[in-house]
Order: sequence, then C-alpha cells, then structure tokens
Amino acid sequence: MQSTMFHLTTARFEVLSPNIQREIYQEYYRYVYPNIIYMVQDHATTEDIIQNAFMKIIRNVPQAESEAHLKGWMKVVVKNEIYNYFRKHKKNRNVIDSDSVYIKENAELATDSSALEDEIEIKLMAEELSSCLTELKPEYRALIELRWKQQLSYKEMAAELDTTEDKVKYKLYKAREAMKKQFAKRWGE
Repeated sequence: MQSTMFHLTTARFEVLSPNIQREIYQEYYRYVYPNIIYMVQDHATTEDIIQNAFMKIIRNVPQAESEAHLKGWMKVVVKNEIYNYFRKHKKNRNVIDSDSVYIKENAELATDSSALEDEIEIKLMAEELSSCLTELKPEYRALIELRWKQQLSYKEMAAELDTTEDKVKYKLYKAREAMKKQFAKRWGE
C-alpha cells in the first residue's frame, strides 16, 4: 500500500485538496523529524529545516517509480538542507592542511553549546571526504590510502609501488590537490 506522500508524483502539490496536503505534510514530518532532531539537537532549527526542505521537495518532485525511490530522494534533500544549515551557522571552520587531506580533530571538544555542532560537522566532513575519496582516480585513491590509512612513509610507499620516492611525492601531491578540489566543490569553500 502506498503512502499519502506518493500523491506528490501524480499531481502538483498546489492542486491537491487541503486534506491531502495536510496528510502529505504530516506523513513527511513524521518521516524526517527524528533524523533531523538527532543531528541538530534543537527543535526550532529542526522545524526550519523541515519546512525549507519540504518547500524544495514540492517544487521539484521527481518522477519516482516507487515510494522507496521518492523517500530516498526526500532523504537526500533533507540531508543537503542539514549540510546547508551547518555551513551557514558554523563558528570555526575546519581547514584542510596542505600536507594532509584528513580533518585535524581537536583532542578536546569545547564545553560550550557549539561542541555538539562541531562534532556533527566533523562527522559530516569526514563523510564527505570518504565520498570524495571514492571518486578519485584509483591510482590517487591508492596513494592516499597508503599514506593516511596505512601510515606508510614515502620510502615504504615507493618500495610497495616499485617506484621512486620523488614520483610518490609528486603523485601524492597531485592526489591531494584532486581531493581538495573535490571536497571544495561539495563543502563550498
């Protein structure tokens, strides 16, 4: 049985009856509220994000073959709205070090109310970095994984890849630059 939300794929929201509109919004609200409140930890902000995302959803409904496809698309819209909120309300931006593509995490989180936001933002950035990593050339991805995930030195990397240290350093530089570009496109810096 299809939910009321699936009506969005058959008709524009504005032409639906007020009762159907209300049911769609209430079902959408119940569907997204738990995830948003978990991320932002503030009811008023959650309400704003729900409303902004809903407006985007009703303006740009895709032709969904199934309810699962529609709900998946809605989750993406909501997730992007959460990202936008954190980008706009960030107090201290994390930067990508020129020698490292991974986020430098502070050993101690601040004790003020922004600590939770900072922690969530770090998790979101780490998720984006992982996603960016999967989109790199396999050669670049392998170099980054050897250097930062396996903690190999340039000398060890050169031995494993059967090449020179200079080539490893150069290719790793290119890999970091590609990673920075990918991340900057997504994160908006």
